[in-house]
Amino acid sequence: VQLVESGGGLVQPGESLRLSCAASGFTFSTYGMRWYRQTPGKERELVAAITSGGDNTNYGDFVKGRFTISRDNAKSTVYLQMNSLKPEDTAVYYCRARSPFGKYDYWGQGTQVTVSS
Repeated sequence: VQLVESGGGLVQPGESLRLSCAASGFTFSTYGMRWYRQTPGKERELVAAITSGGDNTNYGDFVKGRFTISRDNAKSTVYLQMNSLKPEDTAVYYCRARSPFGKYDYWGQGTQVTVSS
């Protein structure tokens, strides 16, 4: 099983980034997918979640319409489009795959997002 995040980097406030998480080794289309983020000294927090079929999503309160989670089951990939980035969005972003009823739970290695002028 692998979850490989990409798309992180250094951007200025107000700019955008699109993160990708490519999955392999399990039946991606049956798993709910989530993005989390973590900064040093803080707990990992949920950024966004999407159901296996992509029909339902939810977001952390701090997102406030700036981020969009989506998935392409044909490509076994989940995305996080991040717009209007703020310095406080700086963190390592992780994707997570969770099987129905939580029997299996996988994490990626993370990708760094830095928002700074």
